Amino acid sequence: MGLGVRACQAGNQVRFATAEEWAARLAGARAEGRLAEELSALDACPLLIVDEVGYLPFDPDTARLLFQLVAHRYERASLIVTSDRPLGRWDEIFGGAAPAVVDRLAHHADIVRLEGDSYRLRRVPSAG
Repeated sequence: MGLGVRACQAGNQVRFATAEEWAARLAGARAEGRLAEELSALDACPLLIVDEVGYLPFDPDTARLLFQLVAHRYERASLIVTSDRPLGRWDEIFGGAAPAVVDRLAHHADIVRLEGDSYRLRRVPSAG
């Protein structure tokens, strides 16, 4: 989220949503027969952020929609994806689509691995 805020402060347009929210948006566009147009419309935004990948595993249909988002952005525009899972375990999230998703995300990527306690947990008073 911090990178998205900095991008906004630098004058860039950013769109942020959870993976589930992006999937719902794309599913709605597909149901209306305008998935290709929706993906193309997102090209106008220099940075998309997909948060919480891996929080819940995706059914095959949702995995395909998110793959289409990643594939469409590939080498066109920036995409930040946050996950609590290493790429080697993305088959648990994306099933058979995992190799194709990881291939496109990892190519040209800067992977930032954060370790340590969640900033959210620092605000929780200890029980002892």
